[in-house]
Amino acid sequence: MTETAPITLAVDCMGGDHGLRVTLPACQQFLSRHPDARLLLVGKPELMGWVDPRGQVVAATEVVEMDDAVEVALRKKKDSSMRVAIEQVRAGRAHAAVSAGNTGALMAVARYLLKTLEGIDRPAIATQMPNARGGGTTVLDLGANVDCSAEHLLQFAVMGSALVSALQDTSNPSVGLLNIGEEVIKGSEVIKKAGELLRSASNSGDLNFFGNVEGNDIFKGTTDIVVCDGFVGNVALKASEGLATMVGGFLKAEFSRNIFTKIAAIVALPVLSAFKNRVDHRRYNGAALLGLRGLVFKSHGSADAMAFEQALERAYDAARHQLLDRVRTRIAHAAPLLAHAVQVPDAPTANPT
Repeated sequence: MTETAPITLAVDCMGGDHGLRVTLPACQQFLSRHPDARLLLVGKPELMGWVDPRGQVVAATEVVEMDDAVEVALRKKKDSSMRVAIEQVRAGRAHAAVSAGNTGALMAVARYLLKTLEGIDRPAIATQMPNARGGGTTVLDLGANVDCSAEHLLQFAVMGSALVSALQDTSNPSVGLLNIGEEVIKGSEVIKKAGELLRSASNSGDLNFFGNVEGNDIFKGTTDIVVCDGFVGNVALKASEGLATMVGGFLKAEFSRNIFTKIAAIVALPVLSAFKNRVDHRRYNGAALLGLRGLVFKSHGSADAMAFEQALERAYDAARHQLLDRVRTRIAHAAPLLAHAVQVPDAPTANPT
């Protein structure tokens, strides 16, 4: 593909909880917004019924189910829509791949096909969570790596900085290290060592390290980026997704009570509706799998058409702003620090979601 080629995304149309019922309407809406975009729609042609000329159907005979083991996706379903979509990126036919399929399988297949960038031991999953500033805080890792070393957290910070720089036009985004307190003496030995590495990276100009942050800082928007291991990050993500659901449930409950609570709910409706919209996790759907030699984006498995379209938007923006080149540049600049990363056995991949 040349620099003047339209942005092309490979879409796993069969993956996720809802498959074609969600992915095809989302793709159609996405194309209506981006006349310069093209889609490679990967799935079973006999089920697609696609007619838009800017979307080419690419055949795949198998589907990675949400409860499939990673080994099944990697070794047995070699013609799955997930794998074929990623192969389009490897072959240079697409700038990025998007899937709502099994998270663990997607990471394993993407890593196997695309490999990791030089200087990166493990890829990480990164996405935004809504904050009080009206935007989003980018958090990584969100579940790809449950057990991380200090060096891995440094790598995540470098990759996260490239992501935010590319997608939010922020040249020097701030990085916070998630901890149980702001003081440098707090936290595990891994966190303390990670803090030292991040401060060294900040002193050398590789990062803009703010310091330790706590869980509530994610939602305050204290820093542009928050770095943590995958276990903690996944818990934070699920908590964030529950906020809008909680507000929606509250509104429904109050409208179903007596006349006084209905009146109170009507008065509060504009504020609560605005808050619900701000924290709606669908607006932030689309997590980047960072550290690979190609762009892959993960949509939430239960995403509706609106949410899946957001994942397409994020992949499109990443390709348009040359995220992969920016990650490579950041890694190359930080190479002296990253070269000291300790090679440790791979952590278990994410549980299917």
